[in-house]
Parts: sequence; structure tokens; C-alpha cells
Amino acid sequence: MSYDIDFKDLPEGWKWVRLEEVIEEAKDRKGKINISTVLTVSNTEGLVNQTEFFGRNLSSKDTSNYKVVYKGCFVYNPARINVGSIALNDSYEYAIVSPMYSVFKTNEFLLPKYLSYWIQLPTFKYMVINNTAGSVRESLNFSRLITFDFLLPPLPEQQKIAEILETIDYAIEKTDKIIEKNKRIKQGLMQDLLTKGIDENGNIRDEKTHKFKDSPLGRIPEEWEVVRLGEVIEYEQPQKYIVSTENYEDKSGTPVLTAGKTFILGYTSENFGIYDALPVILFDDFTTDAKFVNFPFKVKSSATKLLKAKDKNINLFYVFNTMQMIRVKPGSEHKRFWISEYSKLYIPLPPLPEQQKIAEILSQIDQTIEKEEQYKEKLQKIKQGLMQDLLTGKVRVN
Repeated sequence: MSYDIDFKDLPEGWKWVRLEEVIEEAKDRKGKINISTVLTVSNTEGLVNQTEFFGRNLSSKDTSNYKVVYKGCFVYNPARINVGSIALNDSYEYAIVSPMYSVFKTNEFLLPKYLSYWIQLPTFKYMVINNTAGSVRESLNFSRLITFDFLLPPLPEQQKIAEILETIDYAIEKTDKIIEKNKRIKQGLMQDLLTKGIDENGNIRDEKTHKFKDSPLGRIPEEWEVVRLGEVIEYEQPQKYIVSTENYEDKSGTPVLTAGKTFILGYTSENFGIYDALPVILFDDFTTDAKFVNFPFKVKSSATKLLKAKDKNINLFYVFNTMQMIRVKPGSEHKRFWISEYSKLYIPLPPLPEQQKIAEILSQIDQTIEKEEQYKEKLQKIKQGLMQDLLTGKVRVN
């Protein structure tokens, strides 16, 4: 079984092999060995995901039959939901996995790190999907996986390719840490700014130097009010703005939005139903997810509500951040928290000038986070392009 590549002749020194020629199954069991690190492999980011280690995700307290995963070995998950998920143990000297997984290692002709990048190619994803079997519980057995064809470069070239891709992975990881650091800074700022506020000198208020009072939300600055969310915002059902087609365009036209994790679904050239009474908060009745929007858009889901400030004395971005502080999460029964219920919740409300100061500070750190996220997205695109070029031999390395 082979897959399409964009050249006619193989690069010098490269050859086609079956995976079974360069990998072998590892069947060591834990037995009485004291290993506490448990590894699981999920499919949250596609067919290949980072390894995740959990000591709490054990289906049984008896782990004597669990398989041992030494550093440099791979774990393969054939299960229906996570079919095709493979992860390299590149962090621990050894760990254990449930007997449901297959564990394998590479031989002397294949570098583990090189294989870890090859299995991230979209081509591998398609191969897995096209060979998955079972109408009820789809799976791809390890015995079937190892029949896949694999394009094998010489070891020195494998090493160089892996080093190049590791370099960009390092840049992505570093950017992730910057993003997470700024998010933590924002959380701390929100906790202070939305409960203590900022005085005329630009300082966070303190009860030792400023006057506070009791309220339904606890101690708040004396100048502040406590209001219900519904007193400062109004909402409407955007049914007439729903996009009528799934044929989204790439990067042109009007963005189609949801309030959930996937903010921009795509773009459309339809010129009717564009919402431009800005700014506005998108609110999802099912999840209480919210997004602040200050550019023209269309919406897809009828569960999305459009929240607007009731008057000019309300800074909507301040309200949006306050909503994040009081966000109600659905319980195990997945109860719907309609905006009509959510509107009954209390929020602290400073005078408008202070709302604007708080909003400006939080907006600045949001811009920093957005800039880093855009840089991360750029790096990921570069990585995908490099992988496609380097792992197929289209571009050679010295």
C-alpha cells in the first residue's frame, strides 16, 4: 500500500519499506515492577496527539498486566474514537499503559523522532481512515497498521530532518508558554481589577488606603454599585442573520461566528444579514460561552444570542470580562443556562471612567495574547509545510 507524493523518482538513498520492516512490537508487562506513571493516548488534536500521563485514569487498581513503555517507544491506540492515535514516549524512562494499547519500537534503521513526525502527516491520517474496519466499533488493528508503506531516508538525513522540525516545535512550545504566562497574568489582573478596581492614580485599590463596603458580592469599593446583568445589557435572537450555506470561503468575505471554542467557522460572500451594530457580545445558551466582537459578522447557530449595552454609561468590554468571572458552567445533566437566567446574576459596576480604564488594561493584555497566538499559528503552518516537503524528499537537507 503506497501513497501519492509529488515527485516521480525517489531521492537518492531513499526507499519504500513496510512499517513492519522498521518497527517491532514490544510486549513487556509490568508484573511486579513498581511503575506508577500511567500513559494514555487520546485523539483530541487529530490522529496524532501528545502523550498524556495520568495516575488517575485507571480502569482497574490491578496494573500487573499493563504494558511497559520505555523511553523512545510508541503507544498505539486502535480504539474506535481514538483510532490511529500514536504517541512517542519522549519524556519518561518508562511508563505503563493499558493492555488495550499496542506498544512498539523502531529498529536500527529508523529514528523514533523521525517516525513521530511522519505519523503527523495528513497522508498518514488518510491511510488510517481508509483502512479502518468495523461497522459498530471501528478499529485499525496493529497487524494492519504495520502493512502501511513508509518512505525511509538514510539515517543521517532522518536525523537532520528531525532536528529541523524539533527546532520549530521548540519555538511553538516557547510561544505556548508565553501565551499561558500572559493568560495567568490576565487572570490575576481580572481578580484584582474586577473586585478592587483602579483609583485615579492608576493603582489597585486596597482596603488599607481606600473605602470599601459590603455587597451581595462581598467587599467592593465604596464608589461601585452592584447590579444584575440584565440591568445593563439587552439581548436579541439573531435568527435572521443565520448563514444559509455550508460553503464557506477561505479568508474572504464576512466571518461566520459562534460563541464556542471554534470562534470563526469560515467566511461567506452572502451580503445579507450582516450584523454591524457594534460592539456586541455573542452568548451561547447551551454552554454560556461568550465572545466580544467589534467587527461586522454573521452567525450560524440559533442558540447564539447577541448582547448589547443598554445605554452609553456601560462599557461592554468591561461587562464581557465581568461575565467571564461569574461564568456558570453546566452541570453533569448539561442544563441549558438561558440568557434570561444568566441575566439575573449580580455583577459589580464601577463608574463609567473606571470601567473604561479597566477595559483598556485588559484589552492591552488581550492584544498581547492574540499577537502570540497568531505567531503560533504561523509557526504551525510553517511546520506543516516543512513536514510535507522534508518527509517526502521534495526538499533535501544538507
